[in-house]
Amino acid sequence: MAIRRFRLTDEPAVWAGLVAADPAASPRPPQRHRLRDRLRRSGEFDGGSLNLGIETDGRLIGDVQVREGIGQRLPPGVVELGIQLYQGDQRGKGYGTEAIRLLTAWIFDNEVAERVQASTTTHNTAMRRVLEKAGFTFEGVMRGFMPVGEHREDFALYAVTKDEWRRQPRPTDR
Repeated sequence: MAIRRFRLTDEPAVWAGLVAADPAASPRPPQRHRLRDRLRRSGEFDGGSLNLGIETDGRLIGDVQVREGIGQRLPPGVVELGIQLYQGDQRGKGYGTEAIRLLTAWIFDNEVAERVQASTTTHNTAMRRVLEKAGFTFEGVMRGFMPVGEHREDFALYAVTKDEWRRQPRPTDR
């Protein structure tokens, strides 16, 4: 598995994945021309966001995002991760955990942030387990956090600091 820059040839796979997404994970897909712009800027922080693809066996299976304080209302030194696997058959195979670990290691190794956080709906037990397996700590519930249709979802917040990350055994040590 690898995390990489998007290619313009990835557009059909990314679009299909975004259209099929759970509304709580991605409330609505961007307009097609905005998606192309996002793919072109992949691999670089742009407007406070870094977007990368997740690939396994030569196939694009999802994406990860890093959102930093610029335009995101996060304090300096804090970034937030997002992840999406496009097809259900790719879930439960460890790809999400590996992608979160790779990205978090890169963030800390490259001095991008001192704290990495991520959140998900409280009922998304699979994603919550991914974050726990990746070394994140559950910090609490943000009640009524995300608007979804006519209601708001509670979200569970997870985080890891650089010091905590460096003290954790690496996956090869587990």
